[in-house]
Amino acid sequence: MNNDDIRIGVLIPIGRAQWGGTDPRDLIGFAARAERLGFDSLWVNDGITESRIEALTMLAAAASVTERVTLGTAALMPVLRRPLQAAQTLASIDLLSQGRLTVTVGAGFPGRFGKPMYAASEVPWEKRFARLDETVALWRQLWHEPENKAFHGELLHFDDLPTMTAPFRKDGPPIWLAGVTPTALSRTGRMYDGWLPYPPDPADYKAALADVQRAAEAHGRAPDAVTPALFASVLIEDDPAARRRTLERFALSNYGLPLDEVRKIQAVAAGSADEVVAQLAEYTAGGARHLVLRLGTTGLGEIDEQLDRVAELLPRLR
Repeated sequence: MNNDDIRIGVLIPIGRAQWGGTDPRDLIGFAARAERLGFDSLWVNDGITESRIEALTMLAAAASVTERVTLGTAALMPVLRRPLQAAQTLASIDLLSQGRLTVTVGAGFPGRFGKPMYAASEVPWEKRFARLDETVALWRQLWHEPENKAFHGELLHFDDLPTMTAPFRKDGPPIWLAGVTPTALSRTGRMYDGWLPYPPDPADYKAALADVQRAAEAHGRAPDAVTPALFASVLIEDDPAARRRTLERFALSNYGLPLDEVRKIQAVAAGSADEVVAQLAEYTAGGARHLVLRLGTTGLGEIDEQLDRVAELLPRLR
C-alpha cells in the first residue's frame, strides 16, 4: 500500500449480541453492501466464549459475495485452532478470494477476555507470545517452503509436515499483529507485515508507530515494510444524550464494561460527522494508513444505518 493512501474498512458484527435477533444470514448482505458503498475492507473479530458466527466461516461467506474488498481478521486468536488446520483454512480463504485475505493475530488479554480461550483450547496461558510467533512462523513455512517437512521451535515441533494447500499469493496472506506493549511493538517491527492497535490517544499511536518503524530498521527491514493500521469504534450521532446511551449499550454488549472503561483502552470516535472525521484525522496525521472501523451500536438495523452514514464520510476520511 502506498504510504499516501488511506484505506477504510468496517467490522462485520458477527457476535449475536451485536447483530441482535435478526437472521444471521443478513450479515452476508451486510458484507456485500459495504463493498458497494465503497469500503476498502471487511473484518471479523474472533472468540469462543460467546455466541457468534465463527470468524473464518464468515470471511469465506463474504468472499463469495464480494470481488474487491480485503477480507481481514481483527484479530484472529490462533490458540483456538490447531496450527496446521488453521494454515489450511487461511490458505483456502486466500485462494477462494483470489488473494484478498489479511490475517491480524493476537495472543489475548489477561483475565476474562483471554484466559478462558486458552482453557477451552487446553493450551497453557504461559509463553503465549512465543506460541503465537511460532505459529505464524510455521504458517509461513508451510506456505513458502512446502519442501521443508520439519519445524522445531520452543513449543511447536513437527518432523513430517504435510503438503499444505497453497494460498493464492506466492508469499501467502500478509500477517499483522495487534498490540501496543513494548514487546509487541518490537515483534511487529521484526516479523509482521502490519500493525493493528487501538490506543485511545492519537499521540500514543504516533509514538508507538515510530517504535515499530525503528524496530523494523533494526532488523534490516524498510520502515514502511509494516502497514500502520488502526482499530476504532465509531458512532455518528449529533445528540449527546442519545450518543451516550447508544455507546453505553454498545460497550456493555461487546465487552461487558461501562463506556468509560472501554474508552480507557480503545479508540472511540463519536459525535457529529465533522467531529468523527476530525477525531480519526488525528490518527491518520500520526501515520495510520488503514482504518478498521467498528460501528458503535447494536442491532443490525441500527448498524446498517451507521454503515450508510460512515460511507458518506469515506471521501473525507481518505
